[in-house]
Amino acid sequence: MNGAEALVGTLIGGGIDTCFANPGTSEMHLVAALDRANSVRCVLGLFEGVVTGMADGYARIAGKPAATLLHLGPGLGNGVANLHNARKARTPMVNVVGEHATYHRGFNAPLTSDIEGLARPVSDWVETSRSAEELGADTARAIHEATSAPGRIATLIVPADAAWGENGAVARVTPGRGYGKPCTSAIERAAEILRSGARVALLLGGAALLEPALSIAARIAGHTGARLLGPTSAGRASVGAGLPMVERIPYPIALAREVLADVQHLILIGSDEPVAFFAYPRQPSKPLPKDANVHIAVNVAEDIAEGLAVLDELVGSAQAKPRLRPAIEADAPRGDLDLAKLATAVTRLLPENSILVDESITSSFVLLPRLREAAPHDFLQLTGGAIGIGLPLATGAAVAGPSRRVVCMQADGSGMYTPQALWTQAREKLDVVTVVLANRAYATLRGEFKSVGIDNPGPNALTMLDLANPELRWAELAQSMGVEARRVTTAEDLSSTFEAATRQKGPFLIEAMI
Repeated sequence: MNGAEALVGTLIGGGIDTCFANPGTSEMHLVAALDRANSVRCVLGLFEGVVTGMADGYARIAGKPAATLLHLGPGLGNGVANLHNARKARTPMVNVVGEHATYHRGFNAPLTSDIEGLARPVSDWVETSRSAEELGADTARAIHEATSAPGRIATLIVPADAAWGENGAVARVTPGRGYGKPCTSAIERAAEILRSGARVALLLGGAALLEPALSIAARIAGHTGARLLGPTSAGRASVGAGLPMVERIPYPIALAREVLADVQHLILIGSDEPVAFFAYPRQPSKPLPKDANVHIAVNVAEDIAEGLAVLDELVGSAQAKPRLRPAIEADAPRGDLDLAKLATAVTRLLPENSILVDESITSSFVLLPRLREAAPHDFLQLTGGAIGIGLPLATGAAVAGPSRRVVCMQADGSGMYTPQALWTQAREKLDVVTVVLANRAYATLRGEFKSVGIDNPGPNALTMLDLANPELRWAELAQSMGVEARRVTTAEDLSSTFEAATRQKGPFLIEAMI
């Protein structure tokens, strides 16, 4: 058995059955081993940022890691942005990165680079295997690290001679480190604060945003009068009509400060303290009032469901009724298309148990409040701020949930970072409906000008924010990669096209001119 076969056998033994790949010469023995094993689904991405984004979306829905297969340092470098997003989402992932043969590295061949140096900022664990004999055990450690709470990025670098060398052996994978037991004193302190009569907010993250833990948190909030908050960007959340209402902290720092202005105590349950995405003149880095107190009731590596159950018992909220989100009550929109009409149409027509992926950027301020009234669904977001994740995230989610409809709300500017994901959707015949919000601009950056105090950008600056010259034609782009597509300009056309797209098999793209 060569090293590559030992690696693949260990992946299979560790429960990894999907590999998102963009391999090159140094990975050919790994490709051959995957071919011989024939029990790992291999999904090709035409750009490494698509590969890593797909692995992220897959794990968020599957609840377990996929593997990626990347070509040397440049391949890993192409995938870094979406590895950054995945790490912020605490996604489990095993990256396998090919490397030159050990004896070849010293010659400074064209693709030689510091792969470990590239991997460390976007990985929780990095290791370079030294030989075929060690490769199986190194793979087992990578899986162990990736599956450790709360979800980690493990990157294993595989020299070519370790892959083709003999005397490899499949290694046994030990389960990753599980979630720790919640701290009793921290939860008791949270209960005291909730009973104090002060203005309290619970900020949820991780499993607290998913059923059934979400309903426990909502009962606690309803019984004690606390506000129920969610982060600006959630890796995965249970959302929709009939589910508990969670107030999202807005992206703009000024709005976030308004939302949090009356909070005296913020209790963190599987979440981090909120912080502004960027620094702005005359604005603080943290949106909480300076005199607000922050308490960690359950940290991100502890068992959130258990912690909430204990808190529920301590405050006596078992019989409380949570505040539930009402269903949409709106007629079908008509006339020329705009964001409000688009939001209404999609909310009315989103199939129950869908997976909704959002990378709508500035359009989210209009879309998301309304989309939360749609039928119950899983909601996936851009978590690390590195744009270009929407299309790959939706693709990976569709691989993980083949019986579910995936809908991706995609801004046109960020979509151009990773449009190659559409080709993978077509090849794999995935049930993904993409709605491109075609405003033909990097609209979020126009807003950032005002946020930093620049009121009148000149033509040279505006040239860097405009996508209208030449015009992007998303429907034609999608069709060129095998995805059925249509451009729409009216609310009626959007509604009929979206409804039909969610009922047919395979991918479909709607270019919504707004």
